[in-house]
Amino acid sequence: MPLARWSCPDLAAELTARGVTDTVSASTVRRWLRQDALKPWQYQSWIFIRDRDFRAKAQRILDLYVRTYEGEPLGPDEYVISSDEETSVQARCRCHRSGRR
Repeated sequence: MPLARWSCPDLAAELTARGVTDTVSASTVRRWLRQDALKPWQYQSWIFIRDRDFRAKAQRILDLYVRTYEGEPLGPDEYVISSDEETSVQARCRCHRSGRR
């Protein structure tokens, strides 16, 4: 399940189940997420993928989202951390009119 769909109580239970922490409350997890730069519930997706080779180009990243690397599942002690390095890139309006009216 994508991290963006987990509730704070679910995350707290998972942290305890994986042995990351002994116990942690949902309110503590909520506070951590609020203070941290990572916001798993704030994401954007592509609406129209025009590149026909997109899947081939993105396959390594897509595999990591399902916890697989080079065809092998990640171990219980291996983690995937994703971050956006282009924080200063701003959304821009289209340069050309679209074909639709």
